[in-house]
Amino acid sequence: MISRRFGCIFFLILGTVAAIPSSAWAWGCEGHQMIASIAEKHLNPHAAKMSRQILAESPIDAALARYCKQKGLDPFVDSSTWADDYRSMKPETGPWHFIDIPRGAPRGDIAQYCPPATGCVISALTAQVRVLRDPKASAEERADALRFVIHLVGDIHQPLHDTTNDDMGGNCVPVTFFGAAPQERNLLRETYSPNLHGVWDEGIIEHFAPPEDAQAPTPEQVAAEIGEADTIDRDFRAQFSSWQPGPIDFAAWAWESHELAEKFAYGKLPHAIAIEKPRPVESCADDDHISTRMLKLDERLGDDYEHATAPVAKEQLAKAGLRLAALLNSIWP
Repeated sequence: MISRRFGCIFFLILGTVAAIPSSAWAWGCEGHQMIASIAEKHLNPHAAKMSRQILAESPIDAALARYCKQKGLDPFVDSSTWADDYRSMKPETGPWHFIDIPRGAPRGDIAQYCPPATGCVISALTAQVRVLRDPKASAEERADALRFVIHLVGDIHQPLHDTTNDDMGGNCVPVTFFGAAPQERNLLRETYSPNLHGVWDEGIIEHFAPPEDAQAPTPEQVAAEIGEADTIDRDFRAQFSSWQPGPIDFAAWAWESHELAEKFAYGKLPHAIAIEKPRPVESCADDDHISTRMLKLDERLGDDYEHATAPVAKEQLAKAGLRLAALLNSIWP
């Protein structure tokens, strides 16, 4: 099954309702940067040195258009959002950001959900780690591989990047989010915003992280974001040893996120959504107009949903940061 998780728009509620463009990419700017900030705290000296060296030897192309506008970030944190920008140049890397495990699928062989023709987040992470371990890889190849790893470890921990209900990971589930009703954005593809995927990418985080000016975040906003990463790191530090008890296992991470999607992303919705029969979808107009059918459920998400899901989102951010550090520490012990 191939689905494409590309752009959407959703509403942020910050006192008054404002519509801003969203990438529909896992965790958005703040989330990915928090994950990288947490990971940096747990890198061993060798991994920290190698990461700095690799990124310095082949910096991000200054001509690449960047969605996230924060200035003054260190190269490791700045690299955390590069893969989303890069796929505007290389659309074939789009499927690397997720894996479509159908709702209701029993835990087992995950390879059937990772098409060889396109790849998925598991195969992409495996391939990029192989590049990092390859002494013959060029400086550019190693830097790009590291930037992919920093980003994709975050993606695999966003629950809706590891599940689908013929709905493109919740992109085809219109919701009202803190009073902002869903609006149709593309008549042909039947896309709406806000939608469930966008709420998990950024909406939930925007309610516990500082707001961002999409054009020019202030130094104070950037500092506050780093402070939030410090808080999340501290709050979950006691659980770190249980999150990475054995070898690195991307499939286990994906299954874990998939199960969280079922229990929380879908499970805490006001109206239960039935499990669809898995079928290929290319837009929200497929599967008998799935987004239009979901719209009729009138899912209204507010404080109850936020209180039930924000702790899960925070834990996934912390878990992704710790596991990213563990992965890099295993490459450079």
